[in-house]
Amino acid sequence: MSERQISQRDSLLERIWHEMKIDTRIFFLSGDFGSPVIDKIKADFPDRFINVGIAEQNLINISAGLALEGFKVFAYAIAPFITMRCFEQIRVSLALLSEVRNLNVTLIGVGAGYSYVVSGPTHQCYEDISIMRSIPNVDIYSPSDHISSERVFNLCHHDGVKYIRLDAQVLPSLANQDEFLEKGFNIRRLSDNPKVLFVSTGYMTHTSLNISKSLQKKGIESTVVDLINLTNFSNGELLKLTKNVEIIATCEEGFIERAGLDSIISSFIREFDLPCKMLCFGLPPVYSFDLGTREELHNNAGIGNKQILDDILRRLGKL
Repeated sequence: MSERQISQRDSLLERIWHEMKIDTRIFFLSGDFGSPVIDKIKADFPDRFINVGIAEQNLINISAGLALEGFKVFAYAIAPFITMRCFEQIRVSLALLSEVRNLNVTLIGVGAGYSYVVSGPTHQCYEDISIMRSIPNVDIYSPSDHISSERVFNLCHHDGVKYIRLDAQVLPSLANQDEFLEKGFNIRRLSDNPKVLFVSTGYMTHTSLNISKSLQKKGIESTVVDLINLTNFSNGELLKLTKNVEIIATCEEGFIERAGLDSIISSFIREFDLPCKMLCFGLPPVYSFDLGTREELHNNAGIGNKQILDDILRRLGKL
């Protein structure tokens, strides 16, 4: 029997709902954003659930207050709204306060990258990694399927501020791995002698895997790293995968050269003085009002499968 495909959102929320039965310190807040699982949380734990309405700034401040009272708080809203609309509240009421007080708050943003394909740039989210990385004391988790989404919960027990960015679409499930809980990443495809190392996150891990398979058909080996913990991954473990690599290619559904995934890996390359080339695949820093399928939006932005494949082959002198 094939595995049931569910959204990252429902997978994580189901885990939270289950854990709320066990841990009475878990408190859930919603910014007027629902789901069938939210309905279960509201019905089963009415004393530990609040819908604050379309008021994300208040969502953050209430989360901080509950956390100061000892609750493990999960705050849930659409990704661009829970990051950009209330940036100052996250900075002051959570990140800054966490320097002097113990508090456990996990922000859940749904709609990473292009995943709200028909809603346009107001509801799509290409800036959240850059924005949340700019704030100290915030851990960022970016799962690539519903399995890793559910297991990200295991990283939310410790005090501090966490941000989980989820895709709004149902994505294919990848191999059942828990490496990221310690290493910060899963190795989704491993080669003994790779010429290309893909470092991707979220939806773009699926793209990287497709391109890796295309490269193999042309006799070019590659490894795909699915970076899930964007703030605390093992440099040493990642370094082991760079031996003989000619190109490290970052793949993200975010603006390039704007402190996103490419900046993370650029710093890694500089720190270890790696001799390889670096290719950054992401969105050009302009807003587009194009609507269409994800494949169409990617092609329009220059990060379609064939476009990335051809660029890599060109850099390897194989095109």
